[in-house]
Amino acid sequence: MDAEALTRPRATRSARSRGEAPQSQVERLLARVAAEYEDLPRQLKSVARYVERHRARIVVDRIGDVARGCEVQPSAVVRFAQRFGFPGFTALQAVFRDDFTQRAAAPATYRQRIRQLVSAGRRPLTPGAVAREFVAASTSGLEELARDFDDAAFAAAVALLARAQHIYVVGVRRSYAVAAYMTYALQHIDKRVQLIDGVGGMVHEQVRSIGRDDVMVAISFTPYGKETLACVRHAEKRGAKCVVLTDSRLAPLARGADALLVVREGSAFAFRSLTNALCLAQALFVALAWRLELDVEETTHRGDYDD
Repeated sequence: MDAEALTRPRATRSARSRGEAPQSQVERLLARVAAEYEDLPRQLKSVARYVERHRARIVVDRIGDVARGCEVQPSAVVRFAQRFGFPGFTALQAVFRDDFTQRAAAPATYRQRIRQLVSAGRRPLTPGAVAREFVAASTSGLEELARDFDDAAFAAAVALLARAQHIYVVGVRRSYAVAAYMTYALQHIDKRVQLIDGVGGMVHEQVRSIGRDDVMVAISFTPYGKETLACVRHAEKRGAKCVVLTDSRLAPLARGADALLVVREGSAFAFRSLTNALCLAQALFVALAWRLELDVEETTHRGDYDD
């Protein structure tokens, strides 16, 4: 497949007819990279991770910058571009530049201005300035979430949860807050829900009964929790389905996902927000509750008629 075919706006009309935003050229490229990731040589995997995580930097990076960031030779970056149908790095970079030009918006520029003011030390770093920096980062993150929202993946996640007999939720360390909220919310519907919190070191015991009719909701962000990955692998072995919230299509958990929700957070002062993840978790619960309520109403309505 050549680069033109890879980045051609396929299925744009059908996406619009479903009320979804069509995938950008970069999104289609990254989707293909994710699909072929396991078959890539080690050095090309390193380039793939860099491209996926630093899509904004690719716009201005030189090939040497990318190579240093991946700890590979520039020739490996060229091979990566050629692997996905581009004659070289410049042609690959052009796709990211076009995407950046189309997506450039004022909120990101505003966030950058705030950071420059803080780092330049032109005024005292007051508590209010810290708060505004976090608000700006969270706002920017939410705008990115809305812009890149994957309707199909979200609908698949809701459908899996609706069919589940038992829902297991796992997230450790920073992700634990999202997992705990998700468990709290899901306990308001007619489903059995288990938070895998590992109290007493009993992660294995808490997840050992998962089966084919169950769903694991796994939440993990870089550097990724080993406990969460272990739970997902156990769920796979037992035939259960997995809904994964993570920050990269190339994340370890992504490869075991039956429904993958990619969530990238804004950050301030090296602290990443949880705004996007909590927003998506709440939306997932409300969409599920709405669907289950419709199912109940339809069943009740059909029962009003004689056979």
